[in-house]
Amino acid sequence: MTDAVTEESIVARIERLPFGWWQIRARLIVGTATFFDGFDLIAIATALPVLVPVWGLKPADIGPLISAGFVGQLIGALLFAWVAERFGRLRALSWSVAIFSLLSLVCAFADSYWTLLVARFLQGIGIGGEIPVAAAYINEWSGAKKRGRFFLLYQMVFGVGLSLSQLLSWWVIPNWGWRAMFIIGALPALLAAVLRMLLPESPRWLVSKGRGEEASKIVGDVEDFMTARGAILPPPAPVAVTKTVAATRVLELFEGRYFRRTMLVWSLWFCVFFITYGTNTWLPAIFTSVYHLPVNEALLLGAANGIASLMAGFLVAFGIDAIGRRYWFALAFLIGSMPLFVIAWLGAPTAYLVFYLTALSYVFLGTMSTGSQLYTPELYPTRMRVIGTSCASVWARIGSTIAPVLVGYVLPGYGVSGVFVMFGGVAILGAIITGLFGVETKNRVLEEVSP
Repeated sequence: MTDAVTEESIVARIERLPFGWWQIRARLIVGTATFFDGFDLIAIATALPVLVPVWGLKPADIGPLISAGFVGQLIGALLFAWVAERFGRLRALSWSVAIFSLLSLVCAFADSYWTLLVARFLQGIGIGGEIPVAAAYINEWSGAKKRGRFFLLYQMVFGVGLSLSQLLSWWVIPNWGWRAMFIIGALPALLAAVLRMLLPESPRWLVSKGRGEEASKIVGDVEDFMTARGAILPPPAPVAVTKTVAATRVLELFEGRYFRRTMLVWSLWFCVFFITYGTNTWLPAIFTSVYHLPVNEALLLGAANGIASLMAGFLVAFGIDAIGRRYWFALAFLIGSMPLFVIAWLGAPTAYLVFYLTALSYVFLGTMSTGSQLYTPELYPTRMRVIGTSCASVWARIGSTIAPVLVGYVLPGYGVSGVFVMFGGVAILGAIITGLFGVETKNRVLEEVSP
């Protein structure tokens, strides 16, 4: 790195960039990958109401089929964290998108329970890699001012993917069959090449690796792009960057200030995804097997739940920089738990009561899955941002893996009420942890929050 190109100068130039078309373009391109990530993630839940009777699946069979993808995501999160830190954010993104897209096609042609289970596991490796790397990449291109809104509006496409997967299934599966959902999920395979052609590498990552001239050129290209379209760039304001070792050390996650943050985000991701994916993946099957609703009606109710969460996420995106991360997380966990306990208290008498109350819960809890992906990269420095986010996302996969399996055993023994007591208890735990130990990051430069 030359004397003229320092980490401070690169960060200062990124921080002065106004939010405009360039960031929106990056958000759209990466967001397309994230959209299909969400689409493929929930596709198995939309196929289950058809597969259960056709393949004669029992509750104990359903849990592993759902969880196989999450186990793959656990491995993918760790694998692609290493790729992103060693070879760059964009290369990791491209490879992960290619994997989950092509394996979606394999899922579409699975002819047995075990074939689909293995394909879902392998597909999960790509899905698990894309989520934390994309989160780090978008954060590293975002300035402190309104970073929360910018990121959450990008991350909403993940929720759109979840919701559209559920909504499309209502029409696609009865008309074209469950395999069509996975064929649609294979569409972004070509996006892997587009990512490399249309987006530059993260300058924060480049300069952290001693490649300051490359970082400066990329930031310069973005500055030229903006000024050519009328933007007036203010002089770069000084940014203090604490000098530390350049190498990524996994053990640093458990040292100093980062130990508390690591325990916080691990707990946050576990609680959030235990609840959201435990309910999302099981609700259509519960509606058909417990309440005997027609498949298309069960799928439509599942989609409506996702839409409720999506609408709430849009509102929170515009308020997160004012409310703050810590207070919103604690409040959302607490309020979101209440409808779940009400379901149990009333004995879950009808499918529509379960639907209305879970939709109300999702208005709060559904915002947490996107919020955790904003918050976690903010808590780690560039040298360990992806590995920190990826290790946290492993706990999302653990929660997402355990929850469907537990539901498969709790449901026969304790009924629908027992299932929602379990989810409500985890939400209360999340409220306590985030309320007591959360670190506020709103409107702070990344290098200030995490030296």
